[in-house]
Amino acid sequence: SKVAVNNALEAIQVHGGYGYVREYLVERYLRDAKITEIYEGTSEIQKVVISRAMLKD
Repeated sequence: SKVAVNNALEAIQVHGGYGYVREYLVERYLRDAKITEIYEGTSEIQKVVISRAMLKD
């Protein structure tokens, strides 16, 4: 999800002000990426979950 947010932010940067306009898909990509990041939990929490799962095995 972090990569998706970074890519969406980069795309908005390329599009300039138009990147924030709802008529362009770039704006939606950022919204969707941020929601995914929030829904899945922060990257730090995901790292803890993954490391615990790896140590369990």
